[in-house]
Amino acid sequence: MFNGFRIAMTWVHTWFGLVLGFVLMVCFFFGALSVFDREIDRWAIPETRFEPQPMPSFDRLLLPVLEQQLSPDEQEYAANMPKLHDAGKGPMTPRLELPVDEYWAYTTHRDPVLAAGGGFRVPHPKDPTLENHIHGRVTIDPRSGTVLRDDALKIGSDWFYPLHYKLQWEWKDLGYWIVGLAAFSMLAALVTGVIIHRKIFREFFTFRPWKQTQRSALDLHNMTGVVALPFHFFFSFTGLVIFASFFYFPLSHTLLKPLHDQHAVLEAQRAGLPYERAGVAVPMASVDAMVREAKRRWAARDMAGEVGFLTVTHVGDANSFVSIYRAGSDRVSLVGEGIHFKASTGEVQYEDPPRAAVSEINEFLTGLHLQHFEHWLLRWLYVLGGLLGAVCIATGFVFFVEKRKRQHAKMGGQGSRVVDALAVTTVTGMVIAAVGMLVANRLLPIDLPGKGDWEKWVFWAVWALTMAHAFWRSAPVAQGRLNPAWCEQCWALGVLAIAAVLLNWVTTGDHLIKTVFTDTYWAVAGVDLSLLGCALIAFWVGRKLMRPTTYEKNAVNRALALHE
Repeated sequence: MFNGFRIAMTWVHTWFGLVLGFVLMVCFFFGALSVFDREIDRWAIPETRFEPQPMPSFDRLLLPVLEQQLSPDEQEYAANMPKLHDAGKGPMTPRLELPVDEYWAYTTHRDPVLAAGGGFRVPHPKDPTLENHIHGRVTIDPRSGTVLRDDALKIGSDWFYPLHYKLQWEWKDLGYWIVGLAAFSMLAALVTGVIIHRKIFREFFTFRPWKQTQRSALDLHNMTGVVALPFHFFFSFTGLVIFASFFYFPLSHTLLKPLHDQHAVLEAQRAGLPYERAGVAVPMASVDAMVREAKRRWAARDMAGEVGFLTVTHVGDANSFVSIYRAGSDRVSLVGEGIHFKASTGEVQYEDPPRAAVSEINEFLTGLHLQHFEHWLLRWLYVLGGLLGAVCIATGFVFFVEKRKRQHAKMGGQGSRVVDALAVTTVTGMVIAAVGMLVANRLLPIDLPGKGDWEKWVFWAVWALTMAHAFWRSAPVAQGRLNPAWCEQCWALGVLAIAAVLLNWVTTGDHLIKTVFTDTYWAVAGVDLSLLGCALIAFWVGRKLMRPTTYEKNAVNRALALHE
């Protein structure tokens, strides 16, 4: 009976991993890159290559910039204004005449630049109970207040990072749902994998690279799965938890929306933070003084720190209030310790109370997944865990193909050929697309209109080309042999990675001797070193794959014997 159960679990493990493993590869690989997304941003946008800065003066630097240079986003205005505006009360307010209602500013210990923005009220909304704002944002140099071009694509935080949780598939939020299904299948694969492998602790130490490809791939699959088992389980589980209330079970925005809205009003009343504008214009007191008071109160609680997030709600109104949140980069839990001030007087209105046990657990799990902390060694362990997950899935693909391709070749089937081509696309092709995007970032002119869109198109085009190449070269798999695309794409990846490092040197002057020794800047040096490491591994693997396997040698010997 137990053997039958294990066979069933093997079927679940195999087919869940095969069908959704391609998505999980994207999640693990780009999740690993996301650990250093801000550093990739610095590499991709050379004008932001300076040291991280604390939150600057709001009164002297941020407020003038926000008042003079912040405006509603054109695309959002065109898309959402007709939906939000009540045409029965008059014509739509022109975009640049929308009144500002809120400001915000955000920075971290890894961000040299400051992200800031605001929300602009729709004067005649269709439904006043809904969020009726058109938003705008700017990127600011916190040293001078200069507004930087915001059309440059932040490749790390705005492209690689979202890829790992929504696949950049915005339509109907399908990307979130596919990743959620993949995360659920990952949990199932982990449980079934433990059931299948009875000698799991021995497999922790078993890797025989000198064996046949099928045996070596299975060893590496088992070893990487066991080594990072807690990591894989934790990140699959917490990823589902984080998005559960937003996308998978959004009860507060659907069935329970009236109750949610009423709770928001009552919570605002309890905290003394006005939910709506009073309609009376009142000037704002010094926000810098409020920041100093917030820091004093944090220090009194034995948690001295800098400001990470600051908001001004109901700007210019008698009910306006300022919320100041602590940058909690010195701890794992994602907490803000918010302190809220009456904007017109600067007096403290409310302090976030101590959290309940359930909230603390949720904040700890969320913080552990989103890793906003400063612990660099732990960050590299995250990268290692993500890459081990990618290796585990990739070797699962290889084992699946190696186990079946000779049988499929005898039967004339094409299943192994298709799976192998998709595996090449997802393993080497995906990495080539990422590195190719960095190469395009250095080759395209910095003042090219829509440069970020060009970089995105390069990413998808390169990935599509690797897929076409993988299928084009996959004919040997149908004969029980190795797909040459594996070797060829490894060599292409190595060349591209070295090209990215050289292009960074040529276009910016930031070579490794400078960024490591003379003018140390680890954000850029780390990306360059990672690219060189990627190139070395790619060349080493490509060289290994050039050697014929034992099976292919035997096949050649049999053919020679028959010929003689």
